[in-house]
Amino acid sequence: MMSRKFKPGDWVKVKGTPNNQKMEVLKYIVKKDPFFGTTNNHSYLECVWYKNGERLSGIYHQNKLLKLKDTGGIYKA
Repeated sequence: MMSRKFKPGDWVKVKGTPNNQKMEVLKYIVKKDPFFGTTNNHSYLECVWYKNGERLSGIYHQNKLLKLKDTGGIYKA
């Protein structure tokens, strides 16, 4: 089993993306492969972010993400 790099509530972004979208880690998930079925490596994360007031989510491999030092909510007070 692969070690987990993040925990729920961590702020991350996708490596190498120009838009630098800030996302919050929700949880690790078991990803289903269309050819091999369920994988048990638990290295995929569900992340959430907001765009134009709409909540969006995506699933990313932990090795494709960078942890941000910035903490707190998506909206700055």
